[in-house]
Amino acid sequence: MTEAGGRRDLPPLQLVAFDMDGTLVDVESSWAEVHHYFHDTNEAALQAFLHDEIDDVEFARRDVALWKLHEPSMGLRHLREILDRVPLMPGAPELLGALKDRSVTTAIISGGIDVLAERLGRTLGIDVVLANGFETDRAGRLLLPKIRVPIKGKEGVLRALQSRLGIPPERTASVGNSEIDVGLFRASRIGVAFCPADAEVRAHASHVVEERDLRRVIPLLRA
Repeated sequence: MTEAGGRRDLPPLQLVAFDMDGTLVDVESSWAEVHHYFHDTNEAALQAFLHDEIDDVEFARRDVALWKLHEPSMGLRHLREILDRVPLMPGAPELLGALKDRSVTTAIISGGIDVLAERLGRTLGIDVVLANGFETDRAGRLLLPKIRVPIKGKEGVLRALQSRLGIPPERTASVGNSEIDVGLFRASRIGVAFCPADAEVRAHASHVVEERDLRRVIPLLRA
């Protein structure tokens, strides 16, 4: 674990924003977990998205279409059952408990699936949950995706939340694990790269935690 030197005159934190997949939960991607359940992969859609051939809505639409090849009536109930098995990252309850004890507002800002993010919000006591979901029919079957957090647009989502809460970047910290979380770091005084997945997130973080234990983040947010 590495950390930057602190200054005693810095204002206390009021907001900590978290990535979800690979940060609060011990899986790389909540979307991929559903693909794995069906023994399938969305590699073709992923490559198209990475090459800017499709946008977030089309990316998610192709994921749903893939699931429906295996289960035509795929709905929220089954999606929740699949994602209920996703484990918390070690140390998540302790970290969120420590922030709650200090009356720090906490938020999930994730391009992952909202039914998992909402579960974390309930179990960990997270104040704001922003993630992506789906429109459904009356029977709960999945229809079109609802994109609340563009995968490449997390910075704008965090800045909008800061504006709504009246909390400036100087009183904000963020925790994430991949290149798409760099935007969170740009809008925060403290950016923690947790078990970083790539060099980009490591290079833009103010702190790096190498152990898969979120309790290692606690002293960094007290600095």
